[in-house]
Amino acid sequence: MIQGSCGCGVVRFELTAPPQMMGTCHCGRCRKFGSSTFVIVRRDTFRWLQGQDRVARHEPALPFRFTRCFCSVCGTSLGEPFADAETFPIVANCLDDDPGVRNRFHEWVSAKPPWYDICDGARQFAEDPAGG
Repeated sequence: MIQGSCGCGVVRFELTAPPQMMGTCHCGRCRKFGSSTFVIVRRDTFRWLQGQDRVARHEPALPFRFTRCFCSVCGTSLGEPFADAETFPIVANCLDDDPGVRNRFHEWVSAKPPWYDICDGARQFAEDPAGG
């Protein structure tokens, strides 16, 4: 089991299997929401332990399409645990245990601030590698 939580501990969840992969987004929106490095998890491996009712949502304005979720008490960014998809991103920083995966790619490197240096060998994409 891989445990996850917000900074104040009100929101807690667990993963029953390791995430499928890890990636880092350097777009301004992900950086500002504190959700740059994320893991992709399968819906059937994600389980709420507590605090699901304390999760707030931020609906994006176009052209953005992803709803961001965060703890309504402490503000910890959580990712997209309410997404309707079979897989969805969870912010890696809210995992309490080693997820067993390492960063596979960097996307939106064209928007990376000049003060941040990418220091791993993961693939880099100027924008969204999926084209969306």
